[in-house]
Amino acid sequence: MADQIPLYPVRSGAVAAASHRRAAYYSAAGPGPGADRRGRYQLEDESAHLDEMPLMMSEEGFENDESDYHTLPRARITRRKRGLEWFVCGGWKFLCTSCCDWLINVCQRKKELKARTVWLGCPEKCEEKHPRNSIKNQKYNVFTFIPGVLYEQFKFFLNLYFLVVSCSQFVPALKIGYLYTYWAPLGFVLAVTIAREVIDEFRRFQRDKEMNSQLYSKLTVRGKVQVKSSDIQVGDLIIVEKNQRIPSDMVFLRTSEKAGSCFIRTDQLDGETDWKLKVAVSCTQRLPALGDLFSISAYVYAQKPQLDIHSFEGTFTREDSDPPVHESLSIENTLWASTVVASGTVIGVVIYTGKETRSVMNTSNPKNKVGLLDLELNQLTKALFLALVVLSVVMVTLQGFAGPWYRNLFRFLLLFSYIIPISLRVNLDMGKAAYGWMIMKDENIPGTVVRTSTIPEELGRLVYLLTDKTGTLTQNEMVFKRLHLGTVSYGTDTMDEIQSHVLNSYLQVHSQPSGHNPSSAPLKRTQSSTPKVKKSVSSRIHEAVKAIALCHNVTPVYEARAGITGETEFAEADQDFSDENRTYQASSPDEVALVRWTESVGLTLVSRDLASMQLKTPTGQILTYCILQMFPFTSESKRMGIIVRDESTAEITFYMKGADVAMSTIVQYNDWLEEECGNMAREGLRTLVVAKRTLTEEQYQDFEIWMLTGDKLETATCIAKSSHLVSRTQDIHIFRPVTNRGEAHLELNAFRRKHDCALVISGDSLEVCLRYYEHELVELACQCPAVVCCRCSPTQKAHIVTLLRQHTRKRTCAIGDGGNDVSMIQAADCGIGIEGKEGKQASLAADFSITQFRHIGRLLMVHGRNSYKRSAALGQFVMHRGLIISTMQAVFSSVFYFASVPLYQGFLMVGYATIYTMFPVFSLVLDQDVKPEMAILYPELYKDLTKGRSLSFKTFLIWVLISIYQGGILMYGALLLFEAEFVHVVAISFTALILTELLMVALTIRTWHWLMVVAEFLSLGCYVASLAFLNEYFGIGRVSFGAFLDVAFITTVTFLWKVSAITVVSCLPLYVLKYLKRKLSPPSYSKLSS
Repeated sequence: MADQIPLYPVRSGAVAAASHRRAAYYSAAGPGPGADRRGRYQLEDESAHLDEMPLMMSEEGFENDESDYHTLPRARITRRKRGLEWFVCGGWKFLCTSCCDWLINVCQRKKELKARTVWLGCPEKCEEKHPRNSIKNQKYNVFTFIPGVLYEQFKFFLNLYFLVVSCSQFVPALKIGYLYTYWAPLGFVLAVTIAREVIDEFRRFQRDKEMNSQLYSKLTVRGKVQVKSSDIQVGDLIIVEKNQRIPSDMVFLRTSEKAGSCFIRTDQLDGETDWKLKVAVSCTQRLPALGDLFSISAYVYAQKPQLDIHSFEGTFTREDSDPPVHESLSIENTLWASTVVASGTVIGVVIYTGKETRSVMNTSNPKNKVGLLDLELNQLTKALFLALVVLSVVMVTLQGFAGPWYRNLFRFLLLFSYIIPISLRVNLDMGKAAYGWMIMKDENIPGTVVRTSTIPEELGRLVYLLTDKTGTLTQNEMVFKRLHLGTVSYGTDTMDEIQSHVLNSYLQVHSQPSGHNPSSAPLKRTQSSTPKVKKSVSSRIHEAVKAIALCHNVTPVYEARAGITGETEFAEADQDFSDENRTYQASSPDEVALVRWTESVGLTLVSRDLASMQLKTPTGQILTYCILQMFPFTSESKRMGIIVRDESTAEITFYMKGADVAMSTIVQYNDWLEEECGNMAREGLRTLVVAKRTLTEEQYQDFEIWMLTGDKLETATCIAKSSHLVSRTQDIHIFRPVTNRGEAHLELNAFRRKHDCALVISGDSLEVCLRYYEHELVELACQCPAVVCCRCSPTQKAHIVTLLRQHTRKRTCAIGDGGNDVSMIQAADCGIGIEGKEGKQASLAADFSITQFRHIGRLLMVHGRNSYKRSAALGQFVMHRGLIISTMQAVFSSVFYFASVPLYQGFLMVGYATIYTMFPVFSLVLDQDVKPEMAILYPELYKDLTKGRSLSFKTFLIWVLISIYQGGILMYGALLLFEAEFVHVVAISFTALILTELLMVALTIRTWHWLMVVAEFLSLGCYVASLAFLNEYFGIGRVSFGAFLDVAFITTVTFLWKVSAITVVSCLPLYVLKYLKRKLSPPSYSKLSS
């Protein structure tokens, strides 16, 4: 029936009308290609012409009666830029990138990946050369390090400009100052950058070397030999011990476990903390001894290397048997690299190595991340450079192009080069280091590590937060809280009563555990529903506990005894089966919590394999149950089941458990189940209903078995709600599984009809939608309050991040705690890794490492806010500091007939940008607009940061106007007020300039820190003290006409009041304007701070 539902909602009688409209539409196509479509317009054929059927992407399409394919607005109808407009608006960048990519592909042609035949223990038989099994995370090598680092620095206009200006000072005709005034700041920036990259590269090299040097046992004809991980080849037989990392992709041949299976931990590959069961190839597992692997002639045929970590296709063939043995291989016969053996010892044949392994193919290369603030400042410096060129051209024009005007033009460019201050890069880099130090020293988020110190401001500009759910949002810890049997309920404080009831039940002599006559008519009921025969409370509790102890997928695991060093070649590990040495593993922490609870009340799971499980009673008796059938949990059924046979009574029982919504229609009717489940849910408890049914042998034989694999959509939905990503009352649209373009088209249109609805989609469906409707899916997803993607591969996670960045142009943050999250973390603008149960791989690859998910709030709301606000203020103030002195230089040159002579000489220019103003300006990194508590309490404040209003062309223009005003007042004021003492104009104007800058810092500060006050007075003291030693610098021009600084003159009242007057005129209006703005149009944070 679902397949016959029309694509769009239509009003009464619209189905017939729609058919007429389609007929009219396709007949109107005339005799062309569309003429014959009318007769074969069927739902299953629609993928052939879906391009003519655009998705419904606006509300008008739904409100219109004519809501059919041909009347729907297209999502991609935008005016395409053409010709010169396209080239200017970014086409040149696209062409350059395309050319570079083409050259790289030509120089580094990738080998085509092919399927392969791998002979056991015979690497020399490989037909093709395969990559080395080495891990390489370094970005550079010895030859590319210096060029690579320099390119990363000078690809930005700001640094390239500094380099050109510094190099120009080697030309005598253009030299206007000392070399150190230009090369010292640039050299400092380069030295810090190179040192940082050297340290980072060395750390990567050490980590790679450690991984590549791990020793493994390789099986050869002569026995075992030790080989390094990097020396392993395709075809090698490798032995991997318990808790050892699997070095390469292998096919599982043998294990020390009797059952022929083992558990592996895959958290560093797929992020899932549960252990996965892997099964050895039966042909090789049955061999009597390990050495017999070399006495047979066998090979593995494996598909070509690919990204998908959840599938594998291959065959195992033994040629020397009659007839030859052929065994198909699937994902359960594989051992992927970067997983860890959790039980027993395994041996496998290597099929993929190095960059062809699943884990490496799903890991992207690390990239150099650049913050949005740095990109914005880079754009502003381009605007400043344009202003610089215009000002220089104006000066040369006013000169009348006299003499060598082109040389004068270049000299003016150098004189006004302080418009783009070279200290901007130094201050910003030092500020970033300070922010990183503050983050790591914050006692409220202990253990936080800043691994990428260049992007702390990104924490304050994030729009999209993408997080891994497994273990990241939850700590995977569950505890059994309550058992309800309809008429009686037991909580944490009455668990001892359950324990005594279970003990009494087993102490009764000749009592039957099930309490039923196998020949009686079976009843369908819950664990606590009233049976036809009245049962004692002890018997009912015992039945409930036994049902929970049997209905699960938990496996008990025992550690090998210490000191046992198996002398046999491949003997089963000697194990300690004591209670203290037992741990449980399962696909869900819920399962483990249930089994731990049954153990605490006396019924203990002591053993389990594929065919049976054993329980130990409180009296020490061992009960054995044969597993006849397993029904795994699925998101569709929302339940799981198991059929077992009690070996002591031969009774067959079907146990089932699941969500209350799924079980309420299955169990015998009762009037308490729904009410009690609702009560528990309101207390924040996760509810589970357990039921049983006794089967006769005939009924079991009549059973049809359906094996379904769960896609964990239900788990994703539950976690989304419990973490408040989706509110309890909000609708959730679970995207139906789609496999082709037509199904994706229908499902996307169905989702488009929803409003304010969270989306849950599986990785397979996501893959199909992105293949055909990438733009539409991203556009719809961005309108959702939350999106949950489950069963995604590492590559898919990274792809989603990249799509969001490209389609929205917004800043993204990826959060994860497993090796499968590394690609996503590296693809995002800002990556946060959490050190948790899944190791440190994500933490080491991330830009910021934290220990708990809840620390993200403070990291973004407090440190992200402060870093961005402070850097924006610092960057604009440093540019203001350069603009004001360039304005004074322009006024000075105008007065002196447009001469290209510097106003301030030598050390004055260096001192102006360093000891005279550096400390107060840099103290802006301590400023804050709201207290940390307020920033966390009102997360709405963070939204303002994403709009980028603290650093924009508007704020930049305001600072430019302030600089022009103040520079003009200072220079004209000095010339007007000190006409009689013109010889002292440099000292006068420079003193007023320093005072103005110190006052402007005070005007910019929003919250005073004691270090800011110290910085202000320290800088003022340094300037006053230096007046006595730098008198030769206070002259005009390069030639000093004696001592231009008269100590007696600067101590007069006239000098002091005139300097003060110039300073007041330059600063007072700005103070008045700031006061009026805060009164008339206060920012949002000022209301909170008051």
